[in-house]
Amino acid sequence: MVQSINTKVDLVMDATSHLSVSDYGQIMIGDKGFEFFNKRDARKFIQIPWEDVDYVIASVLFKGKWIPRYAIQTKRNGTYTFSSKDPKKVFRAIRTYVDPDHMVQSLNFFDVIKRGFRSKLNK
Repeated sequence: MVQSINTKVDLVMDATSHLSVSDYGQIMIGDKGFEFFNKRDARKFIQIPWEDVDYVIASVLFKGKWIPRYAIQTKRNGTYTFSSKDPKKVFRAIRTYVDPDHMVQSLNFFDVIKRGFRSKLNK
């Protein structure tokens, strides 16, 4: 069994990890970090201490009405993408441990296309 890094739990919610293949499980937000535990396989888990979190990136659609996915970018190990039923509750729980300046929106489709054209024109 996996040992949790948290001593106090603020939020537990069903979620999906989009690391490689979608894994269903639960996320746990506590005083020491962000954790994801797979429902079927106990060996598939993700534990991210708050000290390693660099940015929390939200994919926002329809002017904030719908947030399909969010990602946690770490300082050393890359980016982990998750989705859950109520991401706004997740962001409120994360905001107590991560600086709100490090919680950002991802680029939308048109911004990505615009950057691509600008990089082609600059070359």
